[in-house]
Amino acid sequence: MSPHFLPRLRLQVRNWPRRALILTDTPRPDCPECEGEGAIGYDYGDPETGEYIDTEWEPCTCWDETRRWVLLPLPRRPRRTPPGYSTEPPF
Repeated sequence: MSPHFLPRLRLQVRNWPRRALILTDTPRPDCPECEGEGAIGYDYGDPETGEYIDTEWEPCTCWDETRRWVLLPLPRRPRRTPPGYSTEPPF
């Protein structure tokens, strides 16, 4: 298998919908199309004034953003009561 088609994996912590440790693919750093960004940006502007409005991003073929695997669900962090705060009613 060519090294250009092997996945470039990294670990990430996902927070939604539940905290988990995931293994995900990353863009190819030597990609000539996106230069390692994972997407190609196209600037566009107002047709009348020509002023910049925004950039649209098209995903590059060197990276599959949906390629990810949940390795380990992580426990929720316990909520801490701020110091000096009471949970007792005021009456």
